[in-house]
Amino acid sequence: MSRRKIAWIGFSFLIGTGAPAALAQETGLSDIHAQRIEGGRVCMSEHFHYGSSTGQPSRKAAEAAAIASWAGFTAWEYGDPWGNYRIAASRAMKCTQSGSTWSCETEARPCRQLRPADRRARKN
Repeated sequence: MSRRKIAWIGFSFLIGTGAPAALAQETGLSDIHAQRIEGGRVCMSEHFHYGSSTGQPSRKAAEAAAIASWAGFTAWEYGDPWGNYRIAASRAMKCTQSGSTWSCETEARPCRQLRPADRRARKN
């Protein structure tokens, strides 16, 4: 059996076992931004992401939609660990009412939970 065929069988096995789901947790794009450890999490030092909403029936709904917009794009770009708005740094929310509808804009620096490997790297 050729090496190429063996490699293809191994790759097919990884796909079938769900390895891509594990690999998809982070896209690797987060590494293009400077990061630092802040209070039990790793945060992008100076890079912000933005989210917005329009036409919502209440301020609460507009805030939730803006947060979902921020989280969705951030997770898509960097992977799920980075898309948690609750642990994001430098969060800001601005909302306005026009007639009976609300719109909001938010910005925040993406963060992810600190992992044991991050702590080891910090000691080195």
